[in-house]
This record gives sequence, C-alpha cells and structure tokens, in this order.
Amino acid sequence: MKRYRHLNFFQHECFLEVRVPRVTLPDGNVRQVEPAFVGRLAGFTLLFEALILAFCREIPFRAVARLTGVSLHRVMSLCERYVDLAVAQQDLSEVREPAIDETSKARGHDYVTIAADASRRAVIAVIEERDAKAIDRLAQEILAHGGDPGAVTSISIDMSPAFIKGVARSLPNVQVTLDKFHVIAHASHALDLMRRAEQKTDPALKGLCWTLLKDSRHLNAVAQDDLDALMANVTTKRTARAWVYREQLREILNRKQVNVVRMMLKQGCTNVSRSKVEPMKAVARLVRSHLEGICAWAQTRATNGFLEALNGLFQAAKRKARGYGRFATIRTVIFLIAGEIDFSQINPHMVGQLT
Repeated sequence: MKRYRHLNFFQHECFLEVRVPRVTLPDGNVRQVEPAFVGRLAGFTLLFEALILAFCREIPFRAVARLTGVSLHRVMSLCERYVDLAVAQQDLSEVREPAIDETSKARGHDYVTIAADASRRAVIAVIEERDAKAIDRLAQEILAHGGDPGAVTSISIDMSPAFIKGVARSLPNVQVTLDKFHVIAHASHALDLMRRAEQKTDPALKGLCWTLLKDSRHLNAVAQDDLDALMANVTTKRTARAWVYREQLREILNRKQVNVVRMMLKQGCTNVSRSKVEPMKAVARLVRSHLEGICAWAQTRATNGFLEALNGLFQAAKRKARGYGRFATIRTVIFLIAGEIDFSQINPHMVGQLT
C-alpha cells in the first residue's frame, strides 16, 4: 500500500492510499508499477507538487511549508529537484548574446554570478564563482546544452578585469560590450563623492544627493529649481562641474556612430583630466582603459540592465526569506523567479513556463 499527499479536499488534508501492483521483469527482477499521478518526490502527487511550485514562486519556502503542512526540508528538496531536472533539459543552442552580472548572496562582498540570454531576458546559468572561472563555466554550460561557445557573437559585462580575462579565454570570437549603465553608475558615484567632499565647506550642497543622482528629466519643480541654482555656479562649484561631466558622458553614450563616440570619449577624458574634479578623474582613467568595450555599445546596444531588474526580484525574495544559507537554494530561487524554464515536460500540470 502506497500513500500520497494530494490537493486538499476543502479545508482537509487529502491522502491517496493506493495498492501498487508488482511486475516481474524479463531479467527476473520484481518492480512496483508507479501510478501516472505520482510526483517526482516520494509521497506527493503531481498536482500537489505543481501547487507547491506555484506557491514557491511567490512566497518564501518557510511560508509554503506552513501553508501546506509539509516540512521545510521537503519543500526545498522538491523545488531543487524540479529546477535541476528542468535546467538539465534546457536548450541553449540559440544563445548568441549572453549578459553577465553579479548579485549579492549575503552581507559584505559575497556574490554569485548570473548569466542570462539577452534575447529571451531569461537566466540560463547561476555560477558560484565571480572571477574568470565564471565565464569558463558559462561556456561549459552552453556546450553541455546543445550550444556552441564559438557561435556567441556578443556579450555584455561590467568592467570586471576577471570577466574580461575569462571572455578572452573561453569565448574568443565574441565582441565585448561594457555595459553603459555601469559606466554611468561609476560617474554617478564619483559625482556623489565630489558632493560629499565639497559640502563640508559648502552647506548649500546638503540635501542635494538625490537631486544630483536622479535623471534631470524626472525631477519635480522644487528639485529642478535646486539643480538650476547649482548650475548657475558651475564655474565655481566642483560638484556642478562633476554633474556636467556625468551628463556629457550620458549624452555621448546615447550616440550610435562608433567613431564619433570614440573621439568624444577621448576628448571628454582629456577635459576631465585637466580639471580639479578629482573623483571624476578616476572615471576618466577607467573609460580610457576600457575604451573599445565602451564604444562597442554604439554598435551592439547590448546591455545587462535587464539583469538588474531580475536581481531586484531575487533580492526581494531573499529579504522576505531573511536570507539563504546555501548556494543550491540561491540557484533554485533565481531559476524559479527568473529562469523561464519549462516544467511541463516534468509535470504536465505545470502550464508552460514559470514566468
């Protein structure tokens, strides 16, 4: 007699008790015949497992365990098993433009690497390393799932030297695009450093943090007036000049002519290096050292900005769960909420993709 947990009957837990026949195989071994409704984890029906997976997309594992009366360990084991099976079946033969980014898995500088297919906006790999080995692992994943690392034409990454080294080693035919939004983020950080340093002697700069960091097109009337007042003193305030340099960089990267972008970036770096805005000089050196990868944005328009949105979903799930202790759990959660993996071949009650 076998016992399987099924969907609740109204407010009551429902279990199916089934007499399972035994058959003798041609080699003489005796096996039990599993009913068609039996799930992937011992003791559950396929319908019940589909319910648990649907819950786990929206709320933490511990909350699902409370709602269903199933132990936390079994809920996590079920999700990990489904993700492992679905990822093993994924087809990466059409991946041509992957994007790479990092997301924090714990406090401090503890990160995992996320690789996604830019054309589908879907995660294809979650890698524990965050150095050149992460790119090696991505190439291995593509090869293991029907793809060809040599067919990858473009990749979007940040300015991590380790990632650049890994791309040169494992994806030799790819055009590297250094993500525009990370470049602007470096400039915004330098702008804020300049504001903090200057406000020690200029109290008028206090309270302008978000006014300066936010896109000027989205400022309200009060914030716009504050910005205009600051720009009126652009010749005397280094923070104002830092804002101008950041906006000039943004305008240059919006252009589509590679030669024009390269020329304007070089001239912009020269202008910044001759100024007294010290934090922006570091950005100028960074742009010069990664000039070709930044200029590639004008051609490819490849970005990993969409990964920031996916990272936001994961970080929200992590906060709800009060953190995750194991890499396997982190990988499972990321694929559940951002993988677009197809569970229908594993469980016919899962309708298409979890998206």
